[in-house]
Amino acid sequence: MIQSFLVRGMLVGLVAGLLAVAFAHTFGEPNVDAAIGFEDAMHAAEAQAAIAAGQPAPAPEMEIVSRPVQASIGLFTGVVVYSAAFGGIFALVFAFAWGRAGRLSPRALAAIIAIVGYVAVVVVPQLKYPANPPSVGQPDTIAFRTWVFLAMLLVSILAAAAATYLRANLTRRLGGWNATLVAAAAFVVVVLIGMAVLPDINEVPKNFPAVTLWQFRLASLGTQAVLWATLGLAFGWLTERSLASR
Repeated sequence: MIQSFLVRGMLVGLVAGLLAVAFAHTFGEPNVDAAIGFEDAMHAAEAQAAIAAGQPAPAPEMEIVSRPVQASIGLFTGVVVYSAAFGGIFALVFAFAWGRAGRLSPRALAAIIAIVGYVAVVVVPQLKYPANPPSVGQPDTIAFRTWVFLAMLLVSILAAAAATYLRANLTRRLGGWNATLVAAAAFVVVVLIGMAVLPDINEVPKNFPAVTLWQFRLASLGTQAVLWATLGLAFGWLTERSLASR
């Protein structure tokens, strides 16, 4: 059964990736283009300032992958592969939770896993370290920013897992509703401690358009929301149909 869950999860992940690509291309790529335009304007201003000061203009950066390729094949490949992988992980989590989550139906269990996963994997890390478009962030700090983001992601996932375990142990004594409230409060406390301990990062240029930054971050959250919602709804529906047919 685990193998069938895994195959179904990866197939649903592919579909979720296609929908996420469509969303990202529609709502995210225009903001990426605007950010690149801002970056080009900054480089042009630096070149003019250097020439005015009698210094050689800085050499333009070599473009390894063209922008049209990034916005089409690159976006499609990256998101779809990522979605298929997460679909497989989603299916394994579902297989582990199935039978251990009380009398929840496959649809309800898949929806809960999707909601918890979206909050723990996407929302919480991006509250601390939100997604940034091109020209935001210093090249020298990429490694550092990656590590602290992964640290925040790990804290969030471990906190979600601990909260789930805590709820399961408290349900008999406190009831489902009260146990859920206690577990949610514990999750929030652990996440807030992690956010307080990890360093803040603010490398947004002073003149960067606030609207572009805000819309890019909303599009990033929206793309992930499409992916996780599709995983939760489609996987739960297909699994419920499969189990009913047996």
